[in-house]
Amino acid sequence: MSDQDDEYVYDEASGEWISAAEARDRAASAGTGLEVVDSNGTPLQDGDSVILIKDLKVKGAGQTLKRGMVVKNIRLTANPEEVDCRTDGIKGLVLRTEFLKKR
Repeated sequence: MSDQDDEYVYDEASGEWISAAEARDRAASAGTGLEVVDSNGTPLQDGDSVILIKDLKVKGAGQTLKRGMVVKNIRLTANPEEVDCRTDGIKGLVLRTEFLKKR
């Protein structure tokens, strides 16, 4: 038996001791997280600016965001279909990526 087969590491996520090989496999698969894309399939990242491709009525604010409006400094959320952002009159706004195009 080689020394590599005897190595174990503690996995904090599961609370178990796992082999080093399994830990490497889990780390490799964790690096392939969900990718957030706009309506055209262009990848989005934190801090990007996007353009609205459709007029959107904002519930509770009594406002309509017009098509062509630029939203700066978006933040990605845990849901790959939504981004968090702010506009001049609305803070804490969540927009669906299907209505956005990367600038």
